[in-house]
Amino acid sequence: APFSKQGHVFQNIGDGTYVHSGALAIRAAIAAGTTMTFKILFNDAVAMTGGQGLDGELSVPQLARQMSADGAARVVGVAEDPSKYPKGADFPSAVAIHHRDELDAVQRDLQKVSGVSVLIYDQTCSAELRRRRRRGTAPDPPRRVVINEMVCEGCGDCGVQSNCVAIVPVESEFGRKRAIDQTACNKDYSCLKGFCPSFVTVSGGTLRGRDGDDARALPPLPDMSGLPAPRMPDLSRPYSMVITGVGGTGVITVGVLVGMAAHMEGKGVGVIDMSGLAQKGGAVAVHLRVGEHPDDIKSVRASAAGADLILGCDLVVAASDSVLGLVKEGMTTVIANDHEIMTGDFTRQRDLTMPMDEMRAALSQSAGADAASFIDAHATAAALLGDTMSANIFLLGYAWQRGAVPVSADALHAAIRLNAVAVERNLDAFSWGRFAAHDAGAMDNILNSSASQPARSTRPETLEEAIERRQRFLTEYQNAAYGERYRARVEAIRKLELECVPSSSALAGAAARGLFKLMASKDEYEVARLYTDGAFQRQLEAMFTGNPRIEFHLAPPFFSRPDPISGRPKKRRFGPWMMRVFAMLARMKGVRGTLLDPFRYSADRKLERRLLADYEASLDEIAAHLTPDNHAIAVQLAALPDEISGFGPVKGEAAELAAQQRKDLLGALKAPPSKRRHAA
Repeated sequence: APFSKQGHVFQNIGDGTYVHSGALAIRAAIAAGTTMTFKILFNDAVAMTGGQGLDGELSVPQLARQMSADGAARVVGVAEDPSKYPKGADFPSAVAIHHRDELDAVQRDLQKVSGVSVLIYDQTCSAELRRRRRRGTAPDPPRRVVINEMVCEGCGDCGVQSNCVAIVPVESEFGRKRAIDQTACNKDYSCLKGFCPSFVTVSGGTLRGRDGDDARALPPLPDMSGLPAPRMPDLSRPYSMVITGVGGTGVITVGVLVGMAAHMEGKGVGVIDMSGLAQKGGAVAVHLRVGEHPDDIKSVRASAAGADLILGCDLVVAASDSVLGLVKEGMTTVIANDHEIMTGDFTRQRDLTMPMDEMRAALSQSAGADAASFIDAHATAAALLGDTMSANIFLLGYAWQRGAVPVSADALHAAIRLNAVAVERNLDAFSWGRFAAHDAGAMDNILNSSASQPARSTRPETLEEAIERRQRFLTEYQNAAYGERYRARVEAIRKLELECVPSSSALAGAAARGLFKLMASKDEYEVARLYTDGAFQRQLEAMFTGNPRIEFHLAPPFFSRPDPISGRPKKRRFGPWMMRVFAMLARMKGVRGTLLDPFRYSADRKLERRLLADYEASLDEIAAHLTPDNHAIAVQLAALPDEISGFGPVKGEAAELAAQQRKDLLGALKAPPSKRRHAA
C-alpha cells in the first residue's frame, strides 16, 4: 500500500464478519493492488456474540471459489482435519488444503506472494464445539489426554505448542507440574506436540464422577429440608447484580438462569452480557438488574459504586479495576470463587502465579471485610460433583443462601430444568452451595472425608523432610550409595551456611532442590521407572473407571526423525505394549552411565552429565567463597537448576540460557564486596 513501508501484512477476519461486510474489504484490497494475506477464520459460528450460525449456508469450498473469482492471487486452506476434503471436493483446482500443523510454513509461503492472498483456516470454534458436544449435536472423541505428573518437568512446552488454557499448574513436592483440566479440555490434542514423554492418551474409560458411572461414590447430598431460607433482598428499588468470570465457563449461563427465574416470578429483569472480544478465555461481566415489576427497570448496567452483588466466578476478573469501581462499602456484597484460575499468559509464562492474597484484599477493602466471602468453588465442585463444570452454579447457591440473590430457590430450580443441560448435577450443585453457606464446618468435614479427590498436604515441608524425601527418591532412582552421595553434598552446604549465616537456610534449601533435580535427571531408565512403579497406575485409577486403553506419545532416541516443520525429533504414538518395554528399561537402571549403557553417548545424556558436573563445581565455588555479604548471590547460583527443565531441545535451550547466568553469578560471587555493590 502507498501509505505503508511494510512489504506484507496478515489480517485476520472471522467468517461471520466476512459474510456481513468483510468480503467488501477483501475486494477493495484486490482492486487496490495491495500485497497482503487475509486469514479467514472459518470457525462455523459467530462466536463473539453467542455461537449463532452464519447467515446463509457458506462452506469452505464455496468461500474458496468466491475468493478465486474475486481475483485473489492465491487461495489456500488449512484444516484441523484435511481428510474431510478428499480429492474431488468442490475446490478450485489451484487451491491446496494443508493440515493445521503446516500453518507456519504456509504463512511463510504466502508472505512471498505479490498481491492479495487468502488463507482459509477451517476449525470449529472451541467454545461452540464444547457446547455442541454437551448437547449431543457433535461427536465427542473418546480419547482424553493425561499427564504423568511424576514424569512432567513443568517446562511449559505443552502450553507453548498448544496455547491451551486447559493445561493447569499442579503444585507438588517436587515443584510445579502440569495437568489437564478434563472439564475445560476441548480434545484438540495439540498439547501432544509438547516435547515431553509425560503425555498419555486414554480411551475406553469413563471419568469418575460423571454420569453416575463411578465405583467410588461421591458424597451424598445432605437432607436440605431443614435448611432455613434466607431473608430475600429488598426490591423497593431495583437490585443490581454483576456476575464476572472467564468466557466459555458458563458465566453467561448464570445470568440467564437468574434472569429466567425472575421472569417466571413476574418480576422485572434486564440482562446485559459484556464479553468483550474473547468469548472463550476472556473477561466476561454480566450486568443484571431485578425489580419488583417490569416497569421498575429503567437501566440495566450497574453504575459506579452501584452494584448490590458482585458474584465473582473468577477472582482475577472480580478484582479488576472495572469491577472494583462498581463496589460500594456498606452496600455491595462480594461472593467470589478464589480458586487460582490461570489466564492465557500461563501458556507462555511457566512460572506465572496469580496475586491471590492481593486480589482478596482489594475486594475486602472495597466492600468491607464483613461483606466479602471467598470459597474455592472449583475444588469443592470437583470433590462433591466429580468435575468443575457446575462450579458457578455452586457459587450461585452459596450466594442465594447468603440472601444475596433476589429470586426464590423454586424459581431457580425451574430455570435450571428449563435450561435442560446437566439438570440433576446443576440442581445438586445449587443445593451444595446453599449447604456450604449455611454450615461451613460441616462442609469442611465432608470434604476432608471425601475420597473423590486425592489429598495433598498443605503443611509446609521442613528442610530435613525435603532432604529425606529426595534421598529416598534417589535411592530408588539408582541405589543407596547414590542417595548418600546426595545427602552428604547437601549436608556440607547446610553446615557451611549455618556457620556463615545462622539465621538462614535458603542456600541449603536451594542446593537440596537443585542438586536433586540434576541427579534425578529423567533419562530413558527413569521415565520407564516412573511409568511402572505403580504411581501412574494409581493416578489413572483415581481418574477413570472401566478398563481404559493407554497410548504413549514419545520421540525415542535412535528412532525419531526430525520434524520437517519444527526441526525437533518427531513424536510417535505407541500402544499399551510399551509398558513391557518400560518394565525392561526400568530393570536396567544399573547400567546407567556405564559402558553398557546404550544411551550414554546421546546428546541429551552428555548434556545432563555436564550440567551435574558444572553444578557440583558451583557448589565447590560457593563453599570456597561464601560470606554473609554474597549469601544472596550464592542462593541464586544454587537455585539455577530451577531454570533448566524439559526434555531434548527444550532442555537444551534452557541450559544455554542458564549457562550465561551461571557465568555472571560466579563472577559476582567471587567479586570483592565493593565491586559487587557497584555492579548491583
